[in-house]
Amino acid sequence: MSKTKILLAEDDVTMISLLETLLQMEGFQVVTLPADGDVTAAVRRENPDVLLMDVHLSTQNGLDVLDRLRSSDDTSGVRVVMSSGANVREECLNRGADEFLPKPYMPDDLISILRKALRSS
Repeated sequence: MSKTKILLAEDDVTMISLLETLLQMEGFQVVTLPADGDVTAAVRRENPDVLLMDVHLSTQNGLDVLDRLRSSDDTSGVRVVMSSGANVREECLNRGADEFLPKPYMPDDLISILRKALRSS
Protein backbone atom coordinates (compact mmCIF):
# COMPACT_ATOMS: atom_id res chain seq x y z
CA MET A 1 0.00 0.00 0.00
CA SER A 2 1.45 3.36 -0.97
CA LYS A 3 1.84 6.14 1.55
CA THR A 4 -0.32 9.22 1.43
CA LYS A 5 1.64 11.93 -0.37
CA ILE A 6 1.78 15.46 1.01
CA LEU A 7 3.21 18.24 -1.16
CA LEU A 8 4.58 20.99 1.06
CA ALA A 9 4.73 24.56 -0.27
CA GLU A 10 6.29 26.69 2.48
CA ASP A 11 9.02 29.34 2.28
CA ASP A 12 10.41 29.06 5.82
CA VAL A 13 13.26 26.51 5.71
CA THR A 14 13.03 25.76 9.43
CA MET A 15 9.31 25.13 9.12
CA ILE A 16 9.90 22.88 6.10
CA SER A 17 12.38 20.78 8.06
CA LEU A 18 10.09 20.47 11.08
CA LEU A 19 7.02 19.66 8.99
CA GLU A 20 8.85 17.14 6.86
CA THR A 21 10.08 15.30 9.97
CA LEU A 22 6.68 15.40 11.67
CA LEU A 23 4.77 14.23 8.61
CA GLN A 24 7.21 11.41 7.91
CA MET A 25 6.92 10.28 11.54
CA GLU A 26 3.14 10.16 11.00
CA GLY A 27 3.63 7.86 8.00
CA PHE A 28 3.18 10.35 5.17
CA GLN A 29 5.37 10.60 2.10
CA VAL A 30 6.51 14.23 1.92
CA VAL A 31 7.61 16.18 -1.14
CA THR A 32 8.93 19.68 -0.46
CA LEU A 33 9.25 22.57 -2.87
CA PRO A 34 11.94 25.23 -2.93
CA ALA A 35 10.72 28.63 -1.72
CA ASP A 36 10.23 29.89 -5.29
CA GLY A 37 9.15 26.55 -6.77
CA ASP A 38 6.30 26.35 -9.26
CA VAL A 39 3.50 24.93 -7.12
CA THR A 40 1.13 24.25 -10.02
CA ALA A 41 3.79 22.34 -11.96
CA ALA A 42 4.68 20.38 -8.83
CA VAL A 43 1.05 19.39 -8.29
CA ARG A 44 0.91 18.13 -11.88
CA ARG A 45 4.21 16.28 -11.53
CA GLU A 46 3.73 14.80 -8.05
CA ASN A 47 -0.04 14.22 -8.00
CA PRO A 48 -0.21 14.64 -4.21
CA ASP A 49 -3.07 13.49 -2.02
CA VAL A 50 -2.92 16.86 -0.23
CA LEU A 51 -1.14 20.14 -0.90
CA LEU A 52 -0.18 21.92 2.33
CA MET A 53 0.51 25.50 1.27
CA ASP A 54 1.36 28.71 3.08
CA VAL A 55 -0.66 31.71 1.94
CA HIS A 56 2.45 33.90 1.83
CA LEU A 57 5.22 32.30 -0.22
CA SER A 58 8.43 34.17 -0.99
CA THR A 59 7.73 34.96 -4.65
CA GLN A 60 4.12 33.82 -4.98
CA ASN A 61 0.79 34.48 -3.36
CA GLY A 62 -0.75 31.19 -2.23
CA LEU A 63 -4.24 32.48 -2.99
CA ASP A 64 -3.25 33.16 -6.59
CA VAL A 65 -1.76 29.66 -6.79
CA LEU A 66 -5.01 28.26 -5.37
CA ASP A 67 -6.99 30.14 -8.04
CA ARG A 68 -4.79 28.64 -10.78
CA LEU A 69 -5.16 25.14 -9.34
CA ARG A 70 -8.94 25.40 -9.10
CA SER A 71 -9.33 26.84 -12.61
CA SER A 72 -7.41 24.09 -14.39
CA ASP A 73 -9.13 20.79 -15.16
CA ASP A 74 -6.08 18.67 -14.35
CA THR A 75 -5.43 20.25 -10.92
CA SER A 76 -8.89 21.34 -9.77
CA GLY A 77 -9.45 18.21 -7.69
CA VAL A 78 -6.33 18.33 -5.54
CA ARG A 79 -7.11 18.74 -1.86
CA VAL A 80 -5.54 21.94 -0.54
CA VAL A 81 -4.88 22.88 3.08
CA MET A 82 -3.89 26.55 3.38
CA SER A 83 -1.97 27.94 6.33
CA SER A 84 -1.24 31.45 7.52
CA GLY A 85 -0.66 33.64 10.54
CA ALA A 86 -2.96 36.23 8.95
CA ASN A 87 -6.73 36.19 9.39
CA VAL A 88 -7.53 34.88 5.89
CA ARG A 89 -9.51 31.73 6.72
CA GLU A 90 -12.74 32.81 5.01
CA GLU A 91 -10.94 34.07 1.92
CA CYS A 92 -9.02 30.79 1.57
CA LEU A 93 -12.16 28.68 1.96
CA ASN A 94 -14.19 30.93 -0.36
CA ARG A 95 -11.52 30.62 -3.05
CA GLY A 96 -11.52 26.84 -2.90
CA ALA A 97 -9.25 25.61 -0.10
CA ASP A 98 -10.49 22.40 1.48
CA GLU A 99 -9.22 23.36 4.93
CA PHE A 100 -7.43 26.23 6.66
CA LEU A 101 -4.92 25.98 9.49
CA PRO A 102 -4.04 29.15 11.42
CA LYS A 103 -0.38 29.64 12.42
CA PRO A 104 1.08 28.97 14.85
CA TYR A 105 -0.43 25.51 15.22
CA MET A 106 0.25 22.40 17.22
CA PRO A 107 1.38 19.21 15.44
CA ASP A 108 -1.81 17.40 16.47
CA ASP A 109 -3.90 20.15 14.84
CA LEU A 110 -1.98 19.74 11.59
CA ILE A 111 -2.40 15.97 11.52
CA SER A 112 -6.10 16.29 12.36
CA ILE A 113 -6.68 18.81 9.54
CA LEU A 114 -4.76 16.68 7.02
CA ARG A 115 -6.74 13.58 7.94
CA LYS A 116 -9.98 15.57 7.67
CA ALA A 117 -8.98 16.78 4.19
CA LEU A 118 -8.17 13.22 3.16
CA ARG A 119 -11.56 11.95 4.37
CA SER A 120 -13.36 14.63 2.35
CA SER A 121 -12.34 13.06 -0.94
